[in-house]
Amino acid sequence: MALGLAVSAVISASAAERITLANGFDLVCNHHEMVDGRVRVFPKAADETDYLELKPEDVTGFETVPEPPVEQKQDGVDAAKQSLSLGNAKKPETRLTGADMHQLLSKAGAEHNVDADLLASVVKAESGGYVRATSRTGARGLMQLMPGTAQQLGVTDSFAPDQNVRGGTTYLDWLLTRYHDNIALALAAYNAGPLAVDRYHGIPPYHETRLYVARVIHEFNRRITVREKTLASTSRASGVSMPTGPAEDERVGRE
Repeated sequence: MALGLAVSAVISASAAERITLANGFDLVCNHHEMVDGRVRVFPKAADETDYLELKPEDVTGFETVPEPPVEQKQDGVDAAKQSLSLGNAKKPETRLTGADMHQLLSKAGAEHNVDADLLASVVKAESGGYVRATSRTGARGLMQLMPGTAQQLGVTDSFAPDQNVRGGTTYLDWLLTRYHDNIALALAAYNAGPLAVDRYHGIPPYHETRLYVARVIHEFNRRITVREKTLASTSRASGVSMPTGPAEDERVGRE
């Protein structure tokens, strides 16, 4: 799971860090810190509240590297957008309740056979759950649809939660099918566009998309762990035995 964003103008490179992971992949970020025995990976120096947290044993090395150029994706289905999770969007106060969000994502997930926890992880990374979130490049709503993408998906109002989630789920389902249920590649394409993924025959070497993929998968695995513990607790209370949950490296597969 090499972890990357495609953009028309090349941005001048600056110093960054490459973090080598124990699973053989790597991340490019601004910097890292050790906090309470955990490795915090920061995508940008300006925002110390936005970070990905890793276990020390998951990291095998660090090195300073030039930051790779970022390109704007040009394919017709996706115009360029940068992830809201990286601080590029306004965050209006309108948010759904947890129950409403769960119902919305569960319905969309059931219709497309996409795990609702994966959708929730994407929504968290894209908009933080803000219904009227708008990025500086024009992506809108819970799943940050670009106007062109929304139009092709039949979404007439990207700020309508049901339409936005339906469109975003339809698109993610299409990407999962395109990449044979490889969630890392589908997420990279959702963020950077399929052309960028196809050009590099994998996740593009752009640090924002790499961090985006890592963040969504990290959140997805966290949610699965919580779900498994809840099911196990419920089964113990009811006296029903539960099968052993999937191994960590199996959790990114579609259900």
